Amino acid sequence: MLIAEHALWVVVAAIVFDALIGDPDWIWRRLPHPVVWIGNAIGGLERALNLAEWPARQRKIAGVGAVLWLVIGAMIVGLLLEIFLPDGRLGIAIKGLLASVLLAQRSLYQHVARVRAAFAEGGLTAARKEVAMIVGRDPDRLDEAGVSRAAIESTAENFSDGIVAPIFWLAVLGLPGLIAYKAINTADSMIGHRSDRYEAFGWAAARLDDLVNLIPARLSGLLIALVAPMVRGSTATAWRIMWRDASKHRSPNAGWPESAMAGALGVALAGPRIYAEGPVNDAFLNTEARKSTTPDDIGSALKLFVAACALQAAIYAALALML
Repeated sequence: MLIAEHALWVVVAAIVFDALIGDPDWIWRRLPHPVVWIGNAIGGLERALNLAEWPARQRKIAGVGAVLWLVIGAMIVGLLLEIFLPDGRLGIAIKGLLASVLLAQRSLYQHVARVRAAFAEGGLTAARKEVAMIVGRDPDRLDEAGVSRAAIESTAENFSDGIVAPIFWLAVLGLPGLIAYKAINTADSMIGHRSDRYEAFGWAAARLDDLVNLIPARLSGLLIALVAPMVRGSTATAWRIMWRDASKHRSPNAGWPESAMAGALGVALAGPRIYAEGPVNDAFLNTEARKSTTPDDIGSALKLFVAACALQAAIYAALALML
């Protein structure tokens, strides 16, 4: 069976499986998650090739080679799965189930919902602990608005690179595309940092991650803008804020879903914040809007998230029916 054949039905199956099952703890307590395997491969390549005594240029070339090997290996695994898994409806179901492991719809919703619930159950202290599980900021420096803003931004950014992007590459290139995307994205999160250790070696991982997320990030912003009326927002306003403010974000991609979310909710996102490695003095997205975000805004962001996921599923299902 050609990789492209039935690819859209595999996408639909993966979305449904992930929404219904997510990442069951009872499985991943007993078995290593595929992302753990990917992470172990990245760690091994980094230890072998990112040698401190090498000059920056040599480490940069080594990083290019590491990412190349990683992507080729990921695509070979995906291609073998495509070849050896059965055809027909059974094959679609199995591929969809396997692909769902690398999606994050249900898990992202659960993580962000815990932040909102923590405000009611344990106040700001509890909410800080929960938000620290999903963002890299110093939680002790966050007030209620800061925790709420961090949770909302995480929802928007991870909607793009945890859901829309892997689904996009699954639709375009089948399982090889999905697994390669997750390898690239994981590499970026592990070594794509601007630090003394990773700036040269992780350059290729960071740049490739920017490239493979270019289209999905913009699709994510569009989906969020389209469902803005679900929280009494305006699609036109979300669209306008997205096009105006996306480029203000330090990431070439995260600004699209985050600024669309800001416009849809009528709040200001991003802005100055403090990470473990130090302060970041970024501009606000939708700067003229309300900056005092609240736990209720987290709830509204989750409503947008669910609606955007449902809209995406409906679009792929419609495409599968037409093709």
